Amino acid sequence: MTRPGKLLIPLGLGFAFLYLPLLLMAVFSFNDSRMVTSFTGFSTRWYAALWNNAPLMEALFLSLRIAAVSATMATVLGMAAGFALARWRRFPGRAGFAAVMAAPLVVPEVITGLSLLLLFVAMEAFLGVPGRGAGTVAVAHATFGAAYVAVVVQARLAEFDLSLEEAAADLGARPPTVFRTITLPLIAPAVGAGWLLAFTLSLDDLVVASFVSGPGATTLPMAVFSAVRLGLTPEFYALATVLVLAVGIAVALAMWTAGRGGGRKSPP
Repeated sequence: MTRPGKLLIPLGLGFAFLYLPLLLMAVFSFNDSRMVTSFTGFSTRWYAALWNNAPLMEALFLSLRIAAVSATMATVLGMAAGFALARWRRFPGRAGFAAVMAAPLVVPEVITGLSLLLLFVAMEAFLGVPGRGAGTVAVAHATFGAAYVAVVVQARLAEFDLSLEEAAADLGARPPTVFRTITLPLIAPAVGAGWLLAFTLSLDDLVVASFVSGPGATTLPMAVFSAVRLGLTPEFYALATVLVLAVGIAVALAMWTAGRGGGRKSPP
């Protein structure tokens, strides 16, 4: 058997490869110089420049709004799909429905973006639907986010103890009451994880948003990608550091909440 000590070196190298660039990025976000090749002094000027950069901040807040809306829509659709796939073992078209739900997981984003672009253009031309913008980006993100939510919820329901629902039904609870008081609280961690996953995928997406967005609907990844081609500045390092810090705090709070919930003892 391999000794644990022999795994420390490759494990340390792997973590350094993953997290050392994030640390360097945070350090250079406080660099007084505009050059990213040398650290000349400590300064917060780039955070002030970030706050005063109206187009970049507008793109950031737009991306956050789109991610929140699309993640909520994806959670509702994905939870319903995961529930159907986990509980209804046999119904007409189940195989096709499962394939459709799994398609966004394997289809390249370029294909997804192109197909959605054709859909929105056709809807705009033949149905008079308003043109592309933030709404179409949110809908597009919800389409592939729902697939990830469905996978998470279906996996949680696969190991669900059905005797709890049966006991509630035996006591006279109707199916909506059973779902609201028994099923939903027990699968809430999976639903929350699915929402966070869909939120992250939406906030990170560049390819699909580039296809389906319109004038005045520039998301943060699109703005950063356009600006990076002209040259990096510590202003973008400051933006990335703020986002990493926010995500770290959110993950820490989620782990703390899960720990408190797991440490509670059930009543006798």
